[in-house]
Amino acid sequence: MNLLKANPENIRKAAEIIRQGGLVSFPTETVYGLGADALNPIAVSRIFEVKDRPYFDPMIVHIADISAVHDLVTHFGEMAQKLTERFWPGPLTIVLEKSSRVPDIVTAGLDTVALRMPSNSVALDLIAIAGTPVAAPSANPFGYLSPTSAAHVAKQLGDRIDVILDGGTCPVGVESTILKIDDTPRLLRPGGLPVEDIEEVIGRVEEGHSPEKIDSPGQLPTHYAPRVPVRIVEDIYFEPEESSAALIAYKTPARELTFKHIEVLSPDGNLRDAAANLFSCLHRLDSADVDIIYVEAVPETGLGRAIMDRLRKAVAGKSH
Repeated sequence: MNLLKANPENIRKAAEIIRQGGLVSFPTETVYGLGADALNPIAVSRIFEVKDRPYFDPMIVHIADISAVHDLVTHFGEMAQKLTERFWPGPLTIVLEKSSRVPDIVTAGLDTVALRMPSNSVALDLIAIAGTPVAAPSANPFGYLSPTSAAHVAKQLGDRIDVILDGGTCPVGVESTILKIDDTPRLLRPGGLPVEDIEEVIGRVEEGHSPEKIDSPGQLPTHYAPRVPVRIVEDIYFEPEESSAALIAYKTPARELTFKHIEVLSPDGNLRDAAANLFSCLHRLDSADVDIIYVEAVPETGLGRAIMDRLRKAVAGKSH
């Protein structure tokens, strides 16, 4: 397995692989991405093959410098400028009308493209040295748990990737917030940047998207699912019917519980910590020989909205 420490020499090697049409998994502040040259349709098609990702699901294009935006979109207006000045680099993806340079395979045939500048230094160096925008969904089989460590990537995709750059654990832990910038800005996916922060910069943001249309990544109703069934509960103080039940508690339980395994998102109920730990907890319990994973609901404010979005899609993915 080509798992390499993310030092300058290996980042240069990985950048050359991207230039040659290969696939590189790399860390961002949100989750690990599976990257290819966004301007090379054949390279991008390999991402779909490795992930078993449906071709109607568009990808996010990652850049390392704001100047790269102007080659990828037809118009970069005042609202986009305000948002990127405030939140880039960081966990915000903006959706704008694409230019002809962006291959249709990247956008699933849509006339818009999703763009992001990650704040992780490994990601920024990789993209800058590669000298091309990098299309990169999360580095996991489609529909399964997103990876927040190189070990998660290695376990789920392994030798199907040319290089996995190990840059440690992702501090945000949930994918980026996706905002479509039109006459009225619309939240397409809650994520690592709370919508309340966005509204402080540009005013009210509409929520939701058309159920008949996929506008961006992460909008399918089933996603982010472990192999073990997941159930969301409001109250964790109960006797599970299953003998091998696990629990993910929002904060440290006030008394002893009878679950086979217990994970805690944040000892003191900090939503930022909870988001960072969510996928790691799910990964551990998915490998713990349990029959069901109960997850305590978290408050749906700030990052709590992104956490609950991921949990509901994990539940839907195992409801059949």
